[in-house]
Amino acid sequence: MPERYLVPPRSSVRLQEYDTRDTAGLADKDAATAQLLADRHAIVELQSKLYAQRTQGLLVILQGIDASGKDSTIKHVMTGVNPAGVRVTSFKVPSAEELNHDYLWRYVKRLPERGMIGVFNRSHYEEVLVVRVHPHLLTGEHLQPHLKHDRIWSQRFREINHFEEYLTANGFAIVKCFLHISKEEQKKRFLARLDSPDKNWKFSEGDVRERALWDDYRHAFEEMLSHTSTQHAPWHIVPADRKWAARAIVAGLIAAQLRQMDPQYPTVDADGKEALDRARKLLDQES
Repeated sequence: MPERYLVPPRSSVRLQEYDTRDTAGLADKDAATAQLLADRHAIVELQSKLYAQRTQGLLVILQGIDASGKDSTIKHVMTGVNPAGVRVTSFKVPSAEELNHDYLWRYVKRLPERGMIGVFNRSHYEEVLVVRVHPHLLTGEHLQPHLKHDRIWSQRFREINHFEEYLTANGFAIVKCFLHISKEEQKKRFLARLDSPDKNWKFSEGDVRERALWDDYRHAFEEMLSHTSTQHAPWHIVPADRKWAARAIVAGLIAAQLRQMDPQYPTVDADGKEALDRARKLLDQES
């Protein structure tokens, strides 16, 4: 299943060619739930080994337009995973302090440690998405005049690629998922937020204003996917009109990456075994 949604390096992505209602061959919601549970069990087991081994780390990146299901995907996929070994970061509007640093600074601060799974709900890719759709935001980043040029987006693509290559070379694998929904499905979810009192808090008037920029965002997403899907950190375009399918797909991608990393519980050397024997004798003496 993972290879089915993989964006090959140096591809020219056109999102209209990707079916937002695809189900990864899962017959229905029940089949997807069964697959999700199986992969979630694998994630729990492998994360326990990853945490004990502490030589590798995993960064999961979820990007998608408003209402694409990022929050609920995290909730359903990571349920049951030891909270001590997972950190979820949702990136909002940057603070004044963050704007006084380079654009990657606030993301570097939240990278996972060795032994951890870090989940980015939105990520450093906001710097080539929202900022690209709203270029006036560059003013707030306090850039030198010579850095504000027409090639800034291609420059940032290269910088992000180098950044992710550096992470993977240092033992941190990256799973990047773009949750791909249709404009019709987004409207349906927005209306559900308006109609359900328990979902009103999720809605902002700004969401509708951003929806008016749908074509601009689509172009920005296509450029991002085309230029930053690399051998070391490829993108996966996850069909997300059916939430149950998207959750199963993302869980499968994370489980597949952890299996590839193959974390193992640390083995005890001779000195360590002697220490265990001494501890056992002390405990036996208590009785």
